[in-house]
Amino acid sequence: MKDTLRHAGKRKQLVTTLMKKGIKDTSVLAAIEKIPRHLFMDSGFEDHAYQDKAFPIAADQTISQPYTVAFQSELLQIKNGDNVLEIGTGSGYQTAVLCELGAKTYSIERQKELFKKTKLFLSKLGYRPKHLSFGDGYKGLEEHAPYNAIIVTAGAPYVPKPLLSQLKINGRLVIPVGEKVQIMTLFVRKSEKQFEKREFGEFKFVPLLENKS
Repeated sequence: MKDTLRHAGKRKQLVTTLMKKGIKDTSVLAAIEKIPRHLFMDSGFEDHAYQDKAFPIAADQTISQPYTVAFQSELLQIKNGDNVLEIGTGSGYQTAVLCELGAKTYSIERQKELFKKTKLFLSKLGYRPKHLSFGDGYKGLEEHAPYNAIIVTAGAPYVPKPLLSQLKINGRLVIPVGEKVQIMTLFVRKSEKQFEKREFGEFKFVPLLENKS
């Protein structure tokens, strides 16, 4: 598949949709307008790539709805050069958004099949995260901590403590918390032991899987 003017036009329409839904961060909108989302999906779904919907990818996972990607990215408030940890590399689409926002991006994927495929694919597209790893997202990535921001792209039944501990002071963790339906939750680290918590309504994610060595 290629990236054509037709695809670019569809991305513009998608950005208009996201703005109508309340996304205001111009950097996030510019990233979504630039990244060829259709290339992150099976060619059979190409016609659906710029609809505001989630779609299946390999290993029973999904590529998140563009609104969800934009909403989470906006909550992170990323500045150029920020250290950002992503839990759940998946298709690599959110990873690409983080790279476009200027983040030094570290990402963990639990599914071996996806990890291998996405690592090659991101490089082919010209996206070079600082580090991609195969492992258990519940543990975070201590060796590259602390982070300005951490994003979790799967539904977590609870908030993993290592993720909170790996945030810088004033760092932001954006995580969907819950079993069948998740509440999008933001934690801001105010001090060594104090976190401010805010909730942003219901979202639906595939589950965040645990216990992968």
